Amino acid sequence: MKIGVVGLGYVGLPVALAFSRKFEGTIGFDINSKRISSLKAGVDETGEASREEIAESPLAYADSVEAIRDCNFIVVTVPTPVDSNNNPDLTPLHSASRSVGGILKKGDIVVFESTVYPGVTEDVCGPILEEVSGLVSGKDFFLGYSPERINPGDKTNRLETIVKVVSGQNEETLKKVSKVYGAIIQAGIHEAPSIKVAEAAKVIENTQRDLNIALMNELSIIFDRINISTKDVLAAAGTKWNFLKFYPGLVGGHCIGVDPYYLTTLAEQLGYHPQVVLAGRRINDGMGKYIAQQTVKRMVNNGLNVRDSRIGVLGITFKEDVPDIRNSRVPDIHAELKEFGCSVISHDPIACPDEVHAEYGITLSNESELKDLDAVILAVSHDEYLGSNSHYQLSSMLKKGGVVIDVKSVIAEENV
Repeated sequence: MKIGVVGLGYVGLPVALAFSRKFEGTIGFDINSKRISSLKAGVDETGEASREEIAESPLAYADSVEAIRDCNFIVVTVPTPVDSNNNPDLTPLHSASRSVGGILKKGDIVVFESTVYPGVTEDVCGPILEEVSGLVSGKDFFLGYSPERINPGDKTNRLETIVKVVSGQNEETLKKVSKVYGAIIQAGIHEAPSIKVAEAAKVIENTQRDLNIALMNELSIIFDRINISTKDVLAAAGTKWNFLKFYPGLVGGHCIGVDPYYLTTLAEQLGYHPQVVLAGRRINDGMGKYIAQQTVKRMVNNGLNVRDSRIGVLGITFKEDVPDIRNSRVPDIHAELKEFGCSVISHDPIACPDEVHAEYGITLSNESELKDLDAVILAVSHDEYLGSNSHYQLSSMLKKGGVVIDVKSVIAEENV
């Protein structure tokens, strides 16, 4: 079995590295030549793989799809975002399928890991592969689906230690896919009865989490009006054995804030208008604006002028200790504060300034500018801000009477 992995981002690189340790000749392909050059130099900008992991791996890197022509087990791990109207954008998947179709051979197995709504693998990707290759799906080549479960920045729950769901176009393909992944997964393999079941399983994993966080966000809004601490309420409620432990926060990134739209789009195409799922999305998408408004409210209560005030926003990535800025909701805070006439000083020690400016039009400030602030918002609780070795002190950034907004309630009161 010779394996080729298409797409070497947060998902694809760990998958390719794992396969390379078990299958000789594994090749990782990405259309981003700069990305390939960095990986060849031992650098992973995503932070998912260390220099040591890259150096010790026999994985070959390529920016041409021709490099995987001899592979007979191809894994596709490209992004599946949404467009400006929150409709699924399958463009990367279409492009990857066309590229793979150009080098497809009889007997090849193509496994997709990208998050999609049920039916995409067989009804969208399969036909593209057929069209480009001239081969017949289910006869000349075979499809599989195994949803990615990578959690960026998580050093405990890694690819190998998370149960892997696999599926195949037929029983024989399922067993082959199961065997290949079984070689790298320590936690076990779950064989789904169909590709559509596996696709649906993935999309509801993140939809469920999105809804649970939305509930916590709505509760935090209610508790704020009651003037009680959400953190204290959750600590008390959490003493019951069956209380699910979720917390309020900003929901962004390439998964949780995106995947529910894949499910709701399909549902609407089938004539059903989802209510609960979309309600959760509305709540979570509105939290950035809410946080900005709460900041302004507390400034007014402290007798601070809002217009022309200086407000520091710490963190812009979609989650802590990860440089990924995709679908971050922090820029929503920035935009709303601007509407109030505030001067916003944005800072993030691990985000790429050029990427932030290109994506959001926001210029990241230096640490030296985090002073004489009327308010500081800890939007993303990076370890560099809060860790034992951190030199950042929020109190020293503020003017007298300044406001601290701790989005995820991670700062002990005595440290504010």
